[in-house]
Amino acid sequence: MIDVLQLVPLRPEVQNELEARYRIHSKSDLDKVAAVVRACVTNGHSGPPPEVIDQMPRLEIIASASVGYDGIPVEYARSKGIPVTNTPDVLNDDVADLAIALMIMTARRLVASDRYVRAGRWLKEGEYPLAQRASGKRVGILGMGRIGKEIAKRAQAMNNIIAYHSRHPAADVTYRYYADLVELAHESDFLLVILPSTPQTHKIVSKKVIEALGPDGILVNVARGAVVDEEALVEALASGRLGGAGLDVFANEPQVPQILFGMDNVVLEPHVGSATHETRRAMSQLVLDNLDAHFAGKPLLTEIK
Repeated sequence: MIDVLQLVPLRPEVQNELEARYRIHSKSDLDKVAAVVRACVTNGHSGPPPEVIDQMPRLEIIASASVGYDGIPVEYARSKGIPVTNTPDVLNDDVADLAIALMIMTARRLVASDRYVRAGRWLKEGEYPLAQRASGKRVGILGMGRIGKEIAKRAQAMNNIIAYHSRHPAADVTYRYYADLVELAHESDFLLVILPSTPQTHKIVSKKVIEALGPDGILVNVARGAVVDEEALVEALASGRLGGAGLDVFANEPQVPQILFGMDNVVLEPHVGSATHETRRAMSQLVLDNLDAHFAGKPLLTEIK
């Protein structure tokens, strides 16, 4: 059997298939099995780092159960002739759904008003204060890739005006393109963030961008925490210079700035963009399918290029 180093578990039904086809080793076994390992199963956060790759002279493929791959040294792996695969497309709908949900929940203060009811305050204090609409507004999208397009489609269906910023104009959309992200933020009621975390996108949502959204603007991040200047975001929310935020990701997960816990204009989620039974199973299956393709001598399904 082919030896596989597994750094993260797959969904149980797929894990069973993986273990039936391959000899699985955990990270704690690495020193004993490094010389025979030919594949590594991981996710976008868990590596393996270059020094671990170097320990495995027979490593042929790294298969990740994530779309994002900021925790995997893809270029280093490539330099050693090791392809890296990820799991695009199968989670587009879930992440796009969550982005729109966070936009609505934050604008309408749905989490805070839920707490208002549960605390018995509706009975004692009367109607909850008015909130903002999430339709008929200007929605800016940072990142117009696969998921960005799904977000745009949903937001447009709510009668919102869509515009976007990305490295280059997308050839297959008609939404207005802004070359300047600060200008896009200034012209948007909502800024929805969905782009990869790379050295070039680190803190791309800067203090300037956040302040351009303004005291009525809402930021939604379903990308990675590193693409937002979290310190500037917290400061803007605390001072009222930003109207609200819907956040699924954070700079130092699972640690979340505690000051956000008491803010009624903030919705916090524990990085659940793809966290449905259906999607996580599909992601796990794609990992297995990539391994099977590689060792059968067939083209990889989703190699990171």
